[in-house]
Amino acid sequence: MIAVNLSAVSEFHLLGFSEVSHLHPLLFVVFFSLYILTLMSNIVIVLTINGDNTLHTPMYFFLTQLSCLDICYLSVIVPKILENLVVGTVSISKAGCALQMFFFLFFGVAECFLLAAMSLDRCVAICYPLHYTVTMNSRVCKSLVAGAYICGSAVGLVHTSITFSLPFCGLAISHFFCEIQPLLELLCGNTSPSEIQVIVVAVFAIVGPFLVIIYSYTCIISTIIKMSSAESQQKAFSTCSSHLLVVTLFYGTASSMYLRPKSSYAVSGDKLLSLSYTVVTPLLNPIIYSLRNEEVKRALRKRWRKINSVWK
Repeated sequence: MIAVNLSAVSEFHLLGFSEVSHLHPLLFVVFFSLYILTLMSNIVIVLTINGDNTLHTPMYFFLTQLSCLDICYLSVIVPKILENLVVGTVSISKAGCALQMFFFLFFGVAECFLLAAMSLDRCVAICYPLHYTVTMNSRVCKSLVAGAYICGSAVGLVHTSITFSLPFCGLAISHFFCEIQPLLELLCGNTSPSEIQVIVVAVFAIVGPFLVIIYSYTCIISTIIKMSSAESQQKAFSTCSSHLLVVTLFYGTASSMYLRPKSSYAVSGDKLLSLSYTVVTPLLNPIIYSLRNEEVKRALRKRWRKINSVWK
């Protein structure tokens, strides 16, 4: 490949799913359906929580933030996937690629820390119920959310500014959006410093929050075991196991992508990994965290009855 000075280049080319071009119509239907379903479910959750005074508690405040993050996170990536499936190889400007990387990292890392904050909230609620209202007051909740957004913006700025300040030896990105690992493949010369930077930041942004979640749920499970009611234990274990399943999928696949050297990058396999934390997890979040929750379902039924009464 001939080295190309990025400052002289106006655009990159996203190859997307070019290796399975015969499946593009089917994939378009699948991704478009998932996108609309995820958007609708998250919007319904936000409107339901904001419109019901009984749900104005720390847990539902975090759930609202999670739904908003998922909407933004998905909207950064899926439109380009859909465009790629319709027209084939997609061109994206240098600035557009940098912005897409920044916002993907911003929303993704913010979600990592938000999920950790949500686990801490549940830990305090279950393990220290008498101190819950004092410990998880409005100021603390808003600070945790602000901290998640600050961490997301910091990681996004660091990765984006460093990556796009380096010279590239190619313009064809073997991926469906401007993610770090595929872009490292295009960098000229020794990329070891960039790879180390990615791994170090991933330890902070992915492993750190995940350890907080594991610690929180260890405390929660320890408290659940001490419960006298078998029914309460079963209900709590069901909730915890579903939460842990989603966070393990999200953190596990993200770790598999970012906590390894560029030499182990495999185009087809890593596209599937990326899909799991960019498309699948935002769809599962509202189902696991909200739509399986009795209070949310009760609020949804109340809202539905109100809408029906207006139309009758």
